[in-house]
Formats: sequence, C-alpha cells, structure tokens
Amino acid sequence: MAQRTDNDRMLVDGIHHVAILTADTDRLVEFYTDVFDAVEAGSSVDGGVRLTFLTVGHHTELNIFEIEGNREAQHQKPMFGRGRIDHLGLRAASFEAFTEIRRRLVDHGATDGFVTDFGPVLSLFFTDPDGLEAEVCVPNPDAVPGVRNPPGTPSSRFSAN
Repeated sequence: MAQRTDNDRMLVDGIHHVAILTADTDRLVEFYTDVFDAVEAGSSVDGGVRLTFLTVGHHTELNIFEIEGNREAQHQKPMFGRGRIDHLGLRAASFEAFTEIRRRLVDHGATDGFVTDFGPVLSLFFTDPDGLEAEVCVPNPDAVPGVRNPPGTPSSRFSAN
C-alpha cells in the first residue's frame, strides 16, 4: 500500500459525532460546557430516552443518551478493555486553547495535567464525570519532522507545571 502524503485529498474531514451513554445528562453537559465551551444544540425526550446534542467543535458533537433503566454508563473497564471504541479524542483549536483546556481540566480534578509528547501532537488524557476517559490533542509546536515518541514521553513545555 502506498504512503499517503499531506497533499492527497481526504474524503473525510474529521469526526462528526461520538454517541455516549450517561446516567446524568445535566452533569455531563455542565462539565463539557465549563471545560470546552461546548454548546447545547438541542435535546429531546421520547419514550424514556433523552437525547442531547452537544457541539464541542466546529464540526464535532457529542450525542448524549440518557436511557431510563440503562446501566451501561456505569460500566468502566481498564484501557483497551472497554469494547470496540475505547476513548474519544478531541482536537484543540490552537495551542493556546489546549493550554486553557488543560487548566480547566486540572481545576475540575479531571486530570493530573500530564501532557504526552507524541512528536507530531501533544496529548492530555482526562476523565469526565461519568468516568469516560478521553483525550485532547493539539499539533506540537516543537515537533521535529519524522520523530515520533512513545506513550508516556513528557512534554518539555508542560513538565514543570
């Protein structure tokens, strides 16, 4: 298989939405609104199912389902034991936005603030109020072309923080 280049046309422009289950829609909406400046774009209730659309980026939303009697939102397993979709990754709009999101997540107690330097991107993992592990990524301003680092490599920009 031939390697794609940055100049190749992609047919997909990112993730449209991720559907998640919760036992407390209001708490989850408040968290993503406080940390990510998310905007609730609509909500409906039909037959014991509450569906809320939460815009978290220009082209990305969370579809939050609260289903009466459903206990799946309470099931959390260790990484790579969570089923076919393990976690979601959000892309910060800028390095400055990433820094602000990191501060807010630390303030909420959702992360210890450790930033991984993967080479091309910086990554920060957090846990939302339902226990869903997620990640915020941003292009690394210090990236060296062709250099990729393994998980756990600390970012020099955040190692003292």
